[in-house]
Amino acid sequence: MQNVKERKGFFKKFTSACVYLMQRYLPDPFIFCALLTFLVFGGALVFTKLSVLELINSWVGGFWSLLGFSMQMALVLVTGHAMASSNFFKKILSSMASKIKGPKQAIIIVSVVSAIACVLNWGFGLVIGAIFAKEIAKKVKGVDYRLLIASAYTGFLVWHGGFSGSIPLQLASGGEGLAKQTAGAITEAIPVSQTLFSPMNLFIVVGLLIILPLLNMAMFPSKDEVVEVDPKLLEEPIIEEIDRAKMTPAEKLENSRVISLLLSIMGFAYIINYLITKGFALNLNIVNFIFLFLGIFLHGTPKRYISAVAEATKGASGILLQFPFYAGIMGIMVAADVDGKSLAVLMSNFFVNISTPRTFPVFSFISAGVVNFFVPSGGGQWAVQAPIVMPAGQAIGVSAAKSALAIAWGDAWTNMIQPFWALPALGIAGLGAKDIMGYCLIVTIVSGIFICTGFLLF
Repeated sequence: MQNVKERKGFFKKFTSACVYLMQRYLPDPFIFCALLTFLVFGGALVFTKLSVLELINSWVGGFWSLLGFSMQMALVLVTGHAMASSNFFKKILSSMASKIKGPKQAIIIVSVVSAIACVLNWGFGLVIGAIFAKEIAKKVKGVDYRLLIASAYTGFLVWHGGFSGSIPLQLASGGEGLAKQTAGAITEAIPVSQTLFSPMNLFIVVGLLIILPLLNMAMFPSKDEVVEVDPKLLEEPIIEEIDRAKMTPAEKLENSRVISLLLSIMGFAYIINYLITKGFALNLNIVNFIFLFLGIFLHGTPKRYISAVAEATKGASGILLQFPFYAGIMGIMVAADVDGKSLAVLMSNFFVNISTPRTFPVFSFISAGVVNFFVPSGGGQWAVQAPIVMPAGQAIGVSAAKSALAIAWGDAWTNMIQPFWALPALGIAGLGAKDIMGYCLIVTIVSGIFICTGFLLF
């Protein structure tokens, strides 16, 4: 075994060091959130003229400021999870897993599947990647379970460049609210053809779809360091089927395929009409609507879908606990003193002031990545940075679409080392954040360089 360790190259050694560092020093995500709260609170005391009481009031005031958006996010997760857990998708994933021939191939395939699914819908991608990884763990011997789940999570990196990216969809919605959010910099809707389907965004998304699987495979540990899955984590909940002849009238309604079918028909009628009349102008509400009714249809009966949703909400428990605290952090970040200074303004202005028209998107991307540590939400990120970055981009001559994408990709980028959004996948996998974040740190470094390259090339 000693000889194997000696033959390790620099990259393998660096990866092992990152894994060790995160496993030893990364606390539970809720503790991480609490530490960020203290850090932001202290920073605001030092760099602004706000008093302790004013900051506490701003913290509490921010607590409930994103309830509507957090409900949308929770529904994206729950409806995506419920749909991915249907027998239809499970059979597909099980069949795919049975064809995988080795551990490294498993890492590549789960990375690709998760990333493509996250392009379609971030909540769907998060959970289907974890579910697929568990199916792979059942059938492929010798695969490192930590890296397998980390690979499933790294697909989440591309979400804000995909069809459920909240900032591009917010731009496409238009309206007076958009003008207020951007301090008047955007007065008309910006179609997804200029954001999601722009050459720059397509370059970044396609590039990451290639880089992520190869990078994850390259991080595969030596045989003596492989950690295989605990069989107890692979046990599926048992759903008891009731003999229809013994059902009460109420139970017959709960297990009625007719009810699910009629609901699905009504939902699909609206979805088809929406796509015909408005095209591919997706927003969070229509994305949730599509996955809700696909899930109802695929599960077949109301009872099965209710059970799937109940199971899905377990993965949302961490989000429900932490989201108000992150909203509170956002409240501190945007709290302004008598001079109009806030931490968010100071942080964003620092990067804006050192930018040129060419480097502005890169520095906006980096600033968004930093802010994302404290406000890990696409909507929250937009609320904090749009009033600063969008007018600055307009003044410096950078297109609104490119400035917005810089915020969006910065938000997605540091999610790789912000354990907040890993909670659903970790809940499904039965792991802790410290088990996967060492690998995700490597992905953060490599992807950050590549995304910056994309902004500079276009």
